[in-house]
Amino acid sequence: MAVMVEIHFPVTADDEWIDDVGDFMIDLENEFRIEEYEDGEEVGDEFVFFIAGANERTLLRAASRVATRQGVPSGAYAMVTATDAAKVGLGRRVSLPVR
Repeated sequence: MAVMVEIHFPVTADDEWIDDVGDFMIDLENEFRIEEYEDGEEVGDEFVFFIAGANERTLLRAASRVATRQGVPSGAYAMVTATDAAKVGLGRRVSLPVR
């Protein structure tokens, strides 16, 4: 079991930002030495990205960069959870960006 951060965004009619975030994740993997744990997916009325491979503080810093990226919908938050969580959305909710 390892720490994982889910980055939750509200689903919008315009979904071009999703591909942009997916591409941005590659940059974050190099900069923060994190990994995109799973491909992003739509869960209910949210789109969720999954990152792991570093400590909680580093993962939340990376999540904050995603949440403040130009073109993404407002209202993003993170869930600090584990890679072996039974389902999406379990864990501790953290407002983004972290300070």
